[in-house]
Amino acid sequence: MGKRNAQRKYIAMLDSDDDDNSSVSSSSTMKSDHMSVSGTEEVQIDKDSLLDQALDSLYEKRGAIREKALASIIEAFNSNLQHQFVEKKFATILHQCLNCIKKGSSKEIALASHAVGLLALTVGCGDNAREILEESISPISQALKSGSESTKTVSLLECLAVGTFVGGIEPAETERAMQIMWQLVRPKLGSNVVAAKASAPVIAAVVSAWAFLLTTMDGWAIDSKDCQESISYLSSLLDKDDRSVRIAAGEALALIFEVGTLEKFAGGVTGFTDGSVPEGNKSREGLMHVQGLKSKILNQVKTLSAEAGGKGSAKKDLNSQRNLFKDVLEFLEYGYCPETSMKIGGDLLHTSTWSQLIQLNFLKHFLGGGFIRHMQDNELLHEVFGFIPKRKLLQGAEHQMSSTEKRMFRSPNSVVNKARTQFLNKQRMLAKDRNVGHFAFNGGHEEA
Repeated sequence: MGKRNAQRKYIAMLDSDDDDNSSVSSSSTMKSDHMSVSGTEEVQIDKDSLLDQALDSLYEKRGAIREKALASIIEAFNSNLQHQFVEKKFATILHQCLNCIKKGSSKEIALASHAVGLLALTVGCGDNAREILEESISPISQALKSGSESTKTVSLLECLAVGTFVGGIEPAETERAMQIMWQLVRPKLGSNVVAAKASAPVIAAVVSAWAFLLTTMDGWAIDSKDCQESISYLSSLLDKDDRSVRIAAGEALALIFEVGTLEKFAGGVTGFTDGSVPEGNKSREGLMHVQGLKSKILNQVKTLSAEAGGKGSAKKDLNSQRNLFKDVLEFLEYGYCPETSMKIGGDLLHTSTWSQLIQLNFLKHFLGGGFIRHMQDNELLHEVFGFIPKRKLLQGAEHQMSSTEKRMFRSPNSVVNKARTQFLNKQRMLAKDRNVGHFAFNGGHEEA
């Protein structure tokens, strides 16, 4: 009876927000000890039980209640890694969220999709992540086909990308997800099928999610025909009016050249950077196509890196485009990847390849306000980026260290920091050796 009464009070509290025109403020539902019900009764809600009550509320018939419960769950997963709760209620969370995706409104589907993606990042690699991917692939695919509301579609794409990134093991699983994404903007038309025109936000989301998954693939594992169609399509997007679309396409093309996918155009031809043409008509045709496409993309990138802007164009967006395409141009011409550093708490997270940068940008966008917390505490993200916060290292050794040792450990000159720096430098050298000359557009140009 006690649990039932608490749940009724929780539902009443959610109901009391219906009078507001604004969307639910999940932070208020998850962080307050005392909550007002119907403006009169002050109810004490145990913080430890809020997630349980939000989960129970997903069984409610009213969509508005389910939406607010989902927002509360998202807030909880963003503010802390809910490992204990997930361990006890993993299957229930997953299947209730999937039910919301199958039957809910566009808003409910968007929230449930985001919750499933957060669940995948929380459980990390393993059997649970694989179950998330296999159980969600069908409802996500169906939901993507039923309506074109942008917010819903973008959330579904991000959920599919994150779920596959964490739970996909075989290349075929990743290719399956990438194909589902492409179908939204490049459907294979039958005689009686008319493709709906995708909006700019959806096109940008498809390209970003597709590129995010490409970072996990060996370029040579991708079907050659699909590869050719994808690169030609991305090149066409560089001419589109929407700046977010152009930026997403530019990042994806830089990644394609980094992983060497374009070489598949020439039927497996290698060594063409010196201008030599292998024997055989097929190889010659493939090589000519590669060189022609490279030349076209290079000219597009040069133009976008120096665009003067247009009427009504936001200066910030214009600068973002120029900076991105300057980086792409430098990479295409000389093989240098942009190096970035981001402060996470008191630690620096470095990237030195397009692959790392795309992964970082995608996950930062997906996690939003929960990004810093996850980067500090999420073991999966530590492995993905080779990032270990100093405070995590200190936790295991703090009680054994003197104050002098602690200062030495935290110093930039410490053994730990030096080892990390050496590792990053080695990674940069490997990336440089791989990129310089091999992917450069200037035939035969290599650094000494």
